[in-house]
This record gives sequence, C-alpha cells and structure tokens, in this order.
Amino acid sequence: MSSTYDFIVPAEYDGCTARAFLRRGCSLSAHILTVLRQTENGITRKGELLRTVDKVSAGDEIRLTLMSERCGIEPIKGTLSVVYEDSSMLIVNKPSGMPVHPTKQHQLDTLSNIVAYHMRTRSESYVFRSLYRLDSDTTGGVLIAKDIIAYARLRDHTKTYLGICEGRYSEHITLSAPISLKVGSKMVRCVSDDGDTAVTHIEPELSSERYSVLHYVLDTGRTHQIRCHMAHLGHPLAGDDLYGGSRRDIGRHALHCDTLTLSHPHTGERMMFSFPLPQDMAELIESCIQPYSGT
Repeated sequence: MSSTYDFIVPAEYDGCTARAFLRRGCSLSAHILTVLRQTENGITRKGELLRTVDKVSAGDEIRLTLMSERCGIEPIKGTLSVVYEDSSMLIVNKPSGMPVHPTKQHQLDTLSNIVAYHMRTRSESYVFRSLYRLDSDTTGGVLIAKDIIAYARLRDHTKTYLGICEGRYSEHITLSAPISLKVGSKMVRCVSDDGDTAVTHIEPELSSERYSVLHYVLDTGRTHQIRCHMAHLGHPLAGDDLYGGSRRDIGRHALHCDTLTLSHPHTGERMMFSFPLPQDMAELIESCIQPYSGT
C-alpha cells in the first residue's frame, strides 16, 4: 500500500530545480528526498520520473509516492478515542495513565500499541510518528502522522494546554526560564541557568483562593515544561506531587492538551480540533473554582 502527494508548482518557483521546490516550497527534508529518490517512481511529473536536478515550471503537477512502512510495535487491543483520521494523519484524545511511547516499565500498554492494533483493523501499516509527546498523566489531543511527508508538513502546528494550578494566579506572562534535569534525579526537572531554553506563554482564565485555571502555549517542548515552570512560579499544578502539588482534590497532575491547529499535509487547509476536558478536571473546576463552560 502506498501514499501519494500531489503538488502544483507556483509561479515563484518557475525555472527552479525540483529539489528547490520540494525543499522550500513543500517543506521536505533532504532525508525525505533521498527516500523518494530510492523509491520506484517516487517523484514524477506527467507520469514520468522527475530528477531533483531537473527544472520545473509554474503549473507543473509533481506527484510524490511513498511505499507503506512496517509498524514494528506490538498491536494491543484497547480503547482509542479517534477525533479525526484520514490517509495522512490520525488525531486522538489520550486519557490519563497512558504513555505515548513504550518505556522500560511500559511495553504493551501505550498509545502506540493501541494505534498499532487500530491500524491493523484498517489494513494499514505505518511507523508510529507522534508530533509531540504528552506525559503519561497528561490528557488530550495527540497528533500522529502516517508517513514521513505528513510528519514534515505537520510540524508547523500549534496547540494549547489547559491546566489547573494551586492558589490564585492571574498574571499574563511569557516565562522564559531554562530547564535542566535536577541534580540527583533521573526524572524531575528544574529551572537552571545552564539548562535548555524553555518559553511558556501563560494566560489566566479563572481563579479562586484554592486554584486557578490557566491556558498555556509553548514555544519550546521541554520535558515537564509546564509542570516545572509552574512549580518555579510557586503555583504547582493541582495533583502534581512530583513538583510539590497536592493530590487532595485530584489524583494526577491537572494538565490537558485542549486545542490543536494545523494545516492539512495534502491540501494546506487550516483545521482546528478541540478536546473536551476529562471528568476529573471538569469536576475540580466546578467544585473548587466556579462553573466551567468549556473552551
């Protein structure tokens, strides 16, 4: 089973090489071009093989063909909340307690295992390529590309997170605070001058003396970035006992990926997806802050 992508050469690439058009105009990496060159009829124009050094003209229709790939992950039957799916991508709403990828402690109970089973029921086979990783207990939208071209073209997506932190927090800020692994720990992160750049945009929505509801947009995707930054501000996420939060009112850190915006890898159409809050976070907001109408 193969997947194909059709692109029309715009006027600004008239007379350029196919390589220049595919690299700059289609956002494809040198590695992807190598894969396409090694695939029979991987790059064609009017049904004929097109070399990357050949010149293209405005209006040319370039077809890219990729062969299917072996998944390589053991399929395990499980519940999968599919929000959207087509030939190039899969978008799911991940529950808490489910790792995205296999780890030493989790080999068969991950999102990738359930997706592997899902693709088998659809007679599909592709490498599990998640555009980002959510912590095991973080809920919400996960974007999965079904081939390397989709993965490259979906990288320019945006997502927002909704979190519930402890205490009253009402400051709209952009926090730029480097993050590194805490000395003596293999998991916990901390803000450190010699850490990796980490930028979090914080937008408060609701607040009370006990808890506040915040939205987050990340410029970087460091491990535990939101959790670490909120602990650094003195307002750890509710339920996040790893970073100083209390599990008095919720049994896991209260963080949810609630919106995802992307351009479709085939058509370029802008698409937006929303992921409803899980019950535990919705109940915490309703009982401890004020009635919550959704995002």
